[in-house]
Amino acid sequence: QVQLVESGGGLVQTGGSLRLSCAASTTLKAINDMGWYLQAPGKERELVAYIPFAGAPTYADSVTGRFTISRDNAKNSVFLQMNNVKPEDTAVYYCSADVVGHDFVVRRYWGQGTQVTVST
Repeated sequence: QVQLVESGGGLVQTGGSLRLSCAASTTLKAINDMGWYLQAPGKERELVAYIPFAGAPTYADSVTGRFTISRDNAKNSVFLQMNNVKPEDTAVYYCSADVVGHDFVVRRYWGQGTQVTVST
């Protein structure tokens, strides 16, 4: 009922830029918040940024001023512009979408993840 497809990961040098994209397709009622999370090896998944359907985004302290999240509601898409990347940004990045079902219950769905590796 919900599919999230991510793209844009890869290898980038320290100080470089990368843009992640995520497109959601769904037969359910609506998409509320969309976001990006990262998971480094041996660590738990953690929030990078999220953006509501209408409103201001929220960022983790570690990426504030470097990353920008945006979305295109007409295309059910969310983006993460990553600037001035650092080696500690290396992780698998997951797109998330909070989707309203036909039962009006909101559930979180995840993409398959895309690897971002920052070289020194």
